[in-house]
Amino acid sequence: MKKTRATAVIAAVALVATGCSSGGGGGGEGGAEGTGPIDVWLSNNEQEVAWGTAVVEAWNAEHPDEKVTAQEIPAGSSSEEAITAAITAGTAPCLVYNVAPAAVSGWVKQGGLVDLSSIEGGSDYISERGGDVESYASDGSFYQLPWKSNPVMVMYNKALFEAAGIDPEDPQMNTYDAFLEGSRAIVDSGVQSAIWPAPTSEFFQPWFDFYPLYLAETDGTMLVEDGKSTFDSDEGRAVAEFWKTFYDEKLSPNEASTDDAMSAGTTAMQLAGPWAIPSYAETVDVGFMPVPTSDGRESPTTFADSKSVSMFTACENQATAWEFLKFSTSVDSDGQLLELTGQMPMRTDLTGTYGDYFEANPNYVAFAEQAEATADVPSIPNSVEAWQAFRNEYSAAVIFGKESIDDFLSTATSKIDELVAE
Repeated sequence: MKKTRATAVIAAVALVATGCSSGGGGGGEGGAEGTGPIDVWLSNNEQEVAWGTAVVEAWNAEHPDEKVTAQEIPAGSSSEEAITAAITAGTAPCLVYNVAPAAVSGWVKQGGLVDLSSIEGGSDYISERGGDVESYASDGSFYQLPWKSNPVMVMYNKALFEAAGIDPEDPQMNTYDAFLEGSRAIVDSGVQSAIWPAPTSEFFQPWFDFYPLYLAETDGTMLVEDGKSTFDSDEGRAVAEFWKTFYDEKLSPNEASTDDAMSAGTTAMQLAGPWAIPSYAETVDVGFMPVPTSDGRESPTTFADSKSVSMFTACENQATAWEFLKFSTSVDSDGQLLELTGQMPMRTDLTGTYGDYFEANPNYVAFAEQAEATADVPSIPNSVEAWQAFRNEYSAAVIFGKESIDDFLSTATSKIDELVAE
């Protein structure tokens, strides 16, 4: 799977099933002390498959009695659907690389994931590699190792900025007012839209419009904290009003694009991660800037759009799986991941650790720096249903103007708090 907006779908469609699931995880508890052959699943992104193949070959050369076999996640309507079916059938692999954090709570409920904190040194390894990763824990335990991130920033078409009279090397659009002023100039110059977030109803779409700006405006406050929604606030209202202005003034369409709007030149901006750099290497000269805030603060927090690695209870050789997980997330393996995919390993001091890479690939420096200021989705019960409730109310108020911002905030809060309390 290429890392495109469609990747969010991979974080997506079947999560409803996992969020509502109950009952056994199939395959029993596996073998915590078992060593021997293991299977792992990789994303079908070409670059990630190349990385996984290389890491597996290096491991197997040194561990002939603990051979790792890798394959792409089986085809299905989504990765999560394939993984959920495997949990139910007891046929899940030992490790899956490319787990969406939003899926984890459902799989824990399903009984499908190993508590990595129960492994000697497990929590310490995860925290020492990743730094402040407590938000990825479920009830104080890690059922996922935060692996890589794609910090969301504003990608823009330099040529369209220049044509609109905006300096493409220093756009000066870090405040809401300046961002709106620049967006109006872009549309006045003849571009169909300034920025074109997907206006569709999927639960994950807030991760690419409202949520990055909300995290920025609140210095990293997640949508739900301590079991309660946080967004019915001055900051949440400011973000919603900001986006509503784009739809009210026709700076953003409220229908879906029929093609890649950035490549087609029908929009000047989108919210994207480093995965997008190679996607536009041959078509658009792109620049990047942090998401705006009301006051233009420096180094605002944004959505991490991260993926994790989880171990599954069907695994018979969990001791080998843990050792391979550490091997595949070492400094060297993470460096290979960065080299081959351009995605940011979730470890501290990226630019210092991999200085040679960033010197040779300056387009990625902004994302490495941004990776130090990210937050993710909260680890909550009924995660998918909660995000869907949010999206439904947001769409009605912000995108289509069918209800007020205040009604959206209060109604979504009530629905989400009820879901999280179940």
